[in-house]
Amino acid sequence: MSTYNGPYDGKWSKTMVGFGPEDDHFVAELTYNYGVGEYRLGNDFLGLTLQSSQAVSNAKRLNWPLTQVEESLYMTEAPGGYLFYLIDKELPNCDPVQKVSLAVSDLQRSVHYWSALLGMKVIEKNEDKKIALMGFSDNQCKLELQDIGGAVHHGSAFGRIAFACPRDQLPDIEALMKKEKQKILTPLVRLDTPGKATVEVVILADPDGHEICFVGDEAFRQLSAVDPKGNDLLDEAMAADKSDEWFAKHNKQKASA
Repeated sequence: MSTYNGPYDGKWSKTMVGFGPEDDHFVAELTYNYGVGEYRLGNDFLGLTLQSSQAVSNAKRLNWPLTQVEESLYMTEAPGGYLFYLIDKELPNCDPVQKVSLAVSDLQRSVHYWSALLGMKVIEKNEDKKIALMGFSDNQCKLELQDIGGAVHHGSAFGRIAFACPRDQLPDIEALMKKEKQKILTPLVRLDTPGKATVEVVILADPDGHEICFVGDEAFRQLSAVDPKGNDLLDEAMAADKSDEWFAKHNKQKASA
């Protein structure tokens, strides 16, 4: 069985959010574990960068704290402590999410893993700043690896990066990782969704323990179709969540993880 919700085996729900369909947009999976009110962050996730002057103006209008990093670039902190970098420019023609930044302990080793084994191409590399920008294509969200000069810790709130690929490539990915003696967290497995498609996945871990999920594209497309009522359903779910009231009524505190 795939531990799709990491170490948490209680009641949970998830919401997929992004600027467009998952075929050509980065989408964040937000997981809510009922009863858990706080997580211990690690140093593994260094931030998400998106280009949107609207996001900057929204933050200013709502008095959300912004720190100017450089001209037209602001840093802000999402609930829970996750960093976002906002480029103060109009939305691009492609995905506004420009890159996701992860910490690594050995840049050369990580670049080799993501390029030689997983097939990403190196788009930019700055030896002085110990940063490499990588991607599968020029018009998709990029992966930025930054060498932090020490061990990478994942805390208790870590997630994983997922990529869709033709399902017939999954056995080859698994075989290559076995051949190269790399860590496979979940061997090729079928995940049934009652009434919907059955997807196949392989979950790996890179040299610093960042989890990577490859999922068969054909079935995944059926599960990732945009729901035109998605925003309304999310609003209804948040309005219906009375967990804070329940914990207060029973004189209990939400757990920390």
